[in-house]
Amino acid sequence: MNEQIDKRTFDWIDCTVFLIMLGVSAIVGIYHAYKARKCPDAVKEYLVGGQTMSIFPISMSLISSYISGISILGLPAEMYVYGTQYWSIVIADACVPLTMALVYLPVFYRLQITSSYKYLELRFNQYVKLLGSVIFIIKMLLYIPLVVYVPALAFNQVTGIDLHIVTPLVCAVCIFYTTLGGLKAVVWTDTIQTVVMFGGIIIVLVLGTREVGGVGEVWQRNLDSGRIEFFNMDPNPAIRHTFWSVVFGSYLHWLATCSVNQAMVQRCLAMPNLKKSNITSMIMTIGIICIVSLSCFTGLVIYATFYKCDPLSTRQIRKSDQLLPFFVMEMTQSIPGLPGLFVSGVFSAALSTMSTSLNSMSGVIYEDMIKPLLKRPLSPVTASRIIKFTVVLIGVICVALVFVVEKLTGLIQAAKSLSGITAGPLLGIFTLGMFFPHANATGALVGAMVSLHLVAWISFGTQAAVSNGIISFPVKPVSIEGCSESLQRTATDFTSLIKNTTNEQPFFIYQMSYLWYTWVGFLTAIFIGLFVSWLTGPNRYKYEDRKLYTPVIHRLLPRK
Repeated sequence: MNEQIDKRTFDWIDCTVFLIMLGVSAIVGIYHAYKARKCPDAVKEYLVGGQTMSIFPISMSLISSYISGISILGLPAEMYVYGTQYWSIVIADACVPLTMALVYLPVFYRLQITSSYKYLELRFNQYVKLLGSVIFIIKMLLYIPLVVYVPALAFNQVTGIDLHIVTPLVCAVCIFYTTLGGLKAVVWTDTIQTVVMFGGIIIVLVLGTREVGGVGEVWQRNLDSGRIEFFNMDPNPAIRHTFWSVVFGSYLHWLATCSVNQAMVQRCLAMPNLKKSNITSMIMTIGIICIVSLSCFTGLVIYATFYKCDPLSTRQIRKSDQLLPFFVMEMTQSIPGLPGLFVSGVFSAALSTMSTSLNSMSGVIYEDMIKPLLKRPLSPVTASRIIKFTVVLIGVICVALVFVVEKLTGLIQAAKSLSGITAGPLLGIFTLGMFFPHANATGALVGAMVSLHLVAWISFGTQAAVSNGIISFPVKPVSIEGCSESLQRTATDFTSLIKNTTNEQPFFIYQMSYLWYTWVGFLTAIFIGLFVSWLTGPNRYKYEDRKLYTPVIHRLLPRK
């Protein structure tokens, strides 16, 4: 595959596969909107599915929600460009459910609250709750545009259609079924989309491995290039990926994403009891480990395919995030429908994440921001209409923010860097409340604000330095020796253009690996929170507030 072959656009089979996926998603939304039309509690039905959901669809929804298109496209690119160290994230993923089951979920289940941020009001006050809700909304507004941009990028690579045209169309379908059907529509479309997502990845992986010559050949080619690396034990925090930063840094980030995130708590509370909720989180973890491993191995297959003719160096693609779509189009010329299935899989990952985020954000905005301002309760029908309008409004804002995302490089790093801004502070103030009875509202507020601003400064400063070429990361070697003469000339011309890079030294804290951002935010929120609580007068523990604290510390609390 030395030359870039004529690009094949979608044929009618590809279009049919893709449109079926979108059509089914829309139909599911219509179906659940029709079923819920006579429900006496429209808000509860819309936000937590009436608390009658079963294990299977919730598990599938959680898998698809947390494995977005960022992972589907970003993980193979990560393996191709930087090697396999990031693959050890599966160790961190495996440890998170136990922490959730023992520490965080029991508290939310005892309180039976629709919004996880309601906990912050019960433990501290309404101002801390409002701050937590605002941080969550900021997080989602930073994250959703990345999620939307990913399938648009893949669609552009496969079809040549401008991503600025594709983006509003994708969002329109997602907003439509999320607005109509609420949590049940989101969960069941997620279930369908998870099947499509797994199917697309597995088929592409099997065909690619067979094309290279088997698993052994794939592994050997990557081993020869130095890409196989799992135990870089260097303690230096400035190294982008080491065993320590990937496992321990990702553990806390994943814990923040799952344990106190409204999207997770909302789905767990849709289960009838805590036992089923814990089973669901275990199934979710197994599914996520499987799809992460499949995506990482796909990156190795892509390198093994192009190991003598790098498509990035030869400018056949503009960004590493386009490697997987390019790979699919290179090998599927004679396989009808596979490009359509692949794009459907990437879109499925993105749609499921976006729909989950829209649904959870609308719940937070209504429960924590709109409802407290009302002088008298609204009727369930009026309340559900307000929530649905909120979904539409947020969706439109996220579409507009996609154009900013285009300027970022490296999906995995960009996503983790931006989400790290809010993950640490949020987990920090929830942990402060659940573990430290003497922490007060003032401490929580100050700790969260200092933490948020500190990590935002580090994250945005680092992203700016990376974009300006001040910070660069060592990449694994590639070759163009197997390319045609014309592609080799293209690579040579491009290399001469990028040699004039800056020698400016970045600020020392910007050199810290982005995987430590969550720890910085988490520890800052807790230590500042405890210090300010001590200065302003600690909270007085009351036995009747026992359910606000994690079961882990119950034996340490004063008895009646």
